[in-house]
Amino acid sequence: MRGTAADLNARRRKREVKHHLTRRAALVLTGAAAGISAAHAQGTWPSGPLRLVVPFAPGGSTDAVARLVTPGLSQQLGHPVVVENRSGGAGAIGTELVAKARPDGQTWLLTFDSHAVLPELVPNLPFNLTGDLDPVMLIGGAPYVIATRPDKPYRSLSDLVSAAKARPGGVSYGSTGNGTIGHLTMMLIQSRVGASMPHIAYRGGGLAVNDTVAGHVDVMIGSAALVAPHIAGGTLRALAQFGPTRLPALAQVPTAEEAGFPGLTAEAWWGVFAPARTPEPIIARMNAALRETLSDDRARRQMEETQQARLVLSDPATLKTFLDRQVEIWGRVVRENRIQAD
Repeated sequence: MRGTAADLNARRRKREVKHHLTRRAALVLTGAAAGISAAHAQGTWPSGPLRLVVPFAPGGSTDAVARLVTPGLSQQLGHPVVVENRSGGAGAIGTELVAKARPDGQTWLLTFDSHAVLPELVPNLPFNLTGDLDPVMLIGGAPYVIATRPDKPYRSLSDLVSAAKARPGGVSYGSTGNGTIGHLTMMLIQSRVGASMPHIAYRGGGLAVNDTVAGHVDVMIGSAALVAPHIAGGTLRALAQFGPTRLPALAQVPTAEEAGFPGLTAEAWWGVFAPARTPEPIIARMNAALRETLSDDRARRQMEETQQARLVLSDPATLKTFLDRQVEIWGRVVRENRIQAD
């Protein structure tokens, strides 16, 4: 006999309870295994020398920051940390290397502000900027600065805007390349005021400074670290800085907000990322090692004086929120102006 309807319902409920208990037990075991795996990863990491990939050539600010932190990281983590420069593709080549590396905590990325515009600048980017990389720390930022030769007639950002509107195409500016945050900042200013300024894209900050000092270009925009020594030496005059507050080294130079451009900030920034799915305990330990290293008086002073940096030393979540906002702001400028990388 197949049994009554009541018997069938009872057997069905019994099977459902058994399935629920089996599934619950499996979830508990999976969670326990994950916890054991994370604890094991934290306990045995690092397992040897670590790579800190810089997706730019030696000599730039990102390379300088990487070489500043590696001695302290090596001491904190008990293994050598080696800087590996992988330049090309506006930073995409080195970033791809990290995005596709094993998520074992042995490979890390230290990159620059242009990271946020890679999806818009580089066609068919071979990785997902947010899906293939985990945030670790926003180290800090330094404002972009517009500067000119002291004998030029511009003494403020307002003067520059007025001249550019009075002479469309007659006031030139230089930057360190197409699609850099400096270039995008100038495009944003022009769109706000309805001006048109010819852009000269240089392949390095030194070349942009040299041509501005020589008078071959009317103004330039570069990071505070790039222009501050020339401002202090009297070969350049700053018109505006684009940080949220005035830098101590540029205390007499108004911010863009103070100069009549509310909400406009543009900073060079440095961030550390890991391959996606790197265990959280490893990311937390690297974050702590970076924080300890950059909290040292010597390292902090060097960042503040050499890079003109405002240190943040954030947690991973803060870097994620910051990056999402940077992608939104500057990606829109790239799209609206159809800007392409050099």
